[in-house]
Amino acid sequence: MILLSLIVKRIFDVVISSSLILLLSPLLIFIFLILFFTNRGKSFFVQKRPGRDENIFKLLKFKTMNEKKDYLGNLLSNEIRITKIGKFLRKSSLDELPQLLNIFKGDMSLVGPRPLKIEYLKYYTEEQNRRHKVRPGLTGWAQVNGRNTLSWKKQFEYDVWYVDNSGFFIDIKIILLTFSKIVSKKDVDKDGVNLKVPFHGNNLED
Repeated sequence: MILLSLIVKRIFDVVISSSLILLLSPLLIFIFLILFFTNRGKSFFVQKRPGRDENIFKLLKFKTMNEKKDYLGNLLSNEIRITKIGKFLRKSSLDELPQLLNIFKGDMSLVGPRPLKIEYLKYYTEEQNRRHKVRPGLTGWAQVNGRNTLSWKKQFEYDVWYVDNSGFFIDIKIILLTFSKIVSKKDVDKDGVNLKVPFHGNNLED
């Protein structure tokens, strides 16, 4: 039964991601070209993230920040580096669309715990690390229950809840709630900048 559920989920991911890539291709190309000319030829943000069973993959996003540095060569803060088009892409969640390719490839799923930074792996408890028992998602249970307004503790609780309760109808519910959140712009950072404090193990309430 579990194997059948995984097969159905994968088929669903492939069908929906490929359909959306084709349907949204004019928009994807348009955004790509705008960013190509405004970001000096760099349209994508690529970063290694842990996926299912902690297997590392390259996560794709549209690039929303420039690479301005201070006189010492250090990158300036996110608030300074985010571009005008970047703010719009983040607030509308359009910056996440390239992850449809990650889903099609099998790195990710439409629904699952969001893939976080590799450096967070060393801080997870055994319970928190269970979030890697499934493929990471474009959206997830935590995202429709608070998104960036959640504390790390609550986000991990929602992630693990999904691992224990995932199923086709739960996924459909999360996808519908995600569309509702995007339209209402609820739980989206006002300026399109994620100000959530980086996770380092002992700041679960942040």
